[in-house]
Amino acid sequence: MTESINTEARPAGASVTEAPAQVVCTAAATALMEKLAQKHGPLMFHQSGGCCDGSSPMCYPRGEFLVGDSDVLLATLGGETPFYMSRSQFEYWKHTQIVLDVVPGRGGMFSLEGPEGVRFLVRSRVFTNEEIDTLRAAGRI
Repeated sequence: MTESINTEARPAGASVTEAPAQVVCTAAATALMEKLAQKHGPLMFHQSGGCCDGSSPMCYPRGEFLVGDSDVLLATLGGETPFYMSRSQFEYWKHTQIVLDVVPGRGGMFSLEGPEGVRFLVRSRVFTNEEIDTLRAAGRI
């Protein structure tokens, strides 16, 4: 069973009376997700950390990648696409907001966007002290 950290993505700068989103998407990432969902059905993301493909967010048809107790559900993007990260990787990223973006080039060989000539990329911004306090109060970090 995975731990749910956040289920609703909000943009950076959102009111910190509620905990900020752990993952948000650029317009390019949202457009690519919509295109891939039309071709492949419901999607999911997983980022495991480590070297090579593991350091990139991987996009799969939902259910094609098995998640378990060592994975954390960070967000449900667009209300329907889960974004998971390995728990050990989350320990490094928990103080940052992950921004899912798209850039030209080839990504992971198992990620669905490969044939599109682009790849998903994670950018990040460090949460403010106020946001970190809110995330702690919400039990999310």
